[in-house]
Amino acid sequence: MEKEIERKIIHVDMDAFYASVEQMDNPKLKCKPIAVGGNSQRGVVAAASYEARKYGVHSAMPSKIAASKCRSLIFVKARFDRYKQLSQQIREIFYRYTDLVEPLSLDEAYLDVTENKKGISTATDIAIEIKEAIKKEIGLTASAGVSINKFLAKIASDYRKPDGLFVIKPHQVVPFIEELPIEKFFGVGKKTAEKMHELQIKTGADLKAKSLKELIKHFGKQGRYFYSVSRGEDYRRVNPNRIRKSVGAENTFSESLQSKEEIIEALQTIAEKCWNRYKQTKAQAHTVTLKVKFDDFKQITRSKTLEEIIESAVVFDKALAELVDSFNMENKVRLVGCSLSNFEVENPIDSHGQLTLRF
Repeated sequence: MEKEIERKIIHVDMDAFYASVEQMDNPKLKCKPIAVGGNSQRGVVAAASYEARKYGVHSAMPSKIAASKCRSLIFVKARFDRYKQLSQQIREIFYRYTDLVEPLSLDEAYLDVTENKKGISTATDIAIEIKEAIKKEIGLTASAGVSINKFLAKIASDYRKPDGLFVIKPHQVVPFIEELPIEKFFGVGKKTAEKMHELQIKTGADLKAKSLKELIKHFGKQGRYFYSVSRGEDYRRVNPNRIRKSVGAENTFSESLQSKEEIIEALQTIAEKCWNRYKQTKAQAHTVTLKVKFDDFKQITRSKTLEEIIESAVVFDKALAELVDSFNMENKVRLVGCSLSNFEVENPIDSHGQLTLRF
């Protein structure tokens, strides 16, 4: 097999991005526990400042629970136009070094700096420059991870937050992964970690000791992924033209919905917003998903996959109506969302070879 070009990957992740922006723009919020999004009674936290995180407040937490954990918590309305503006300025800094930038969201991105515009010899020096530029020009801090592939770079960026820099050099990859707690592996959630513990898998070394056949038996297709990353193998390229895997919209209501008729009515606006976003992507979806969250925070999703591409809003609306009809109203509903996914074009997984890099 032909040897693949040697790669140097950086993962840059802004520190508590939305909350940090609010603290930067409003000095009165500096050093205070704040939550972006929701309010003390309804909704969910979109982002929490590090001061709030000390109390156990985190993103995706129901606002009511967040408020109970931190009585001095300040709720701030999200300003996505502002976050998008700053995100674009941050990406412009990335583009000074490479055009191979793959944004994952407004606040994080992968960069392939194997060949960079400034001719800097090490990825570590590039990461340092990028962090300094973001701090000086934007006024925010970022954490960066540097390594031989996406999997390791992403883990590294979270290793010394906030304002951190962590480098996993080629010769450090194997010992680093072998000592890594399984909970730190990207893609291992709470339930998967519990299952791994039952199988006596607690570290990367334990995971690496399992055969491919055994991992597939217990974890299905994901078993192949676990087999590869436990050996430091991740051959996905940084894709500057990454295609979105889904498009959606949702709304949390100030007054809970009490019937399916109210859900159908509320879905009209939500579905229209989702459909407009879908048409802008020029994607070709096959799956419609309905998301419902009840007052007790129990959440359900229902999906319908169509053989033909979803090209009509009428087809989309009909599928949503069928999905609404498919579940039982166990409680009042506080949130409704919908999405289109299962696009025909997916990101390719690349072939592999040996990697020996100067970092």
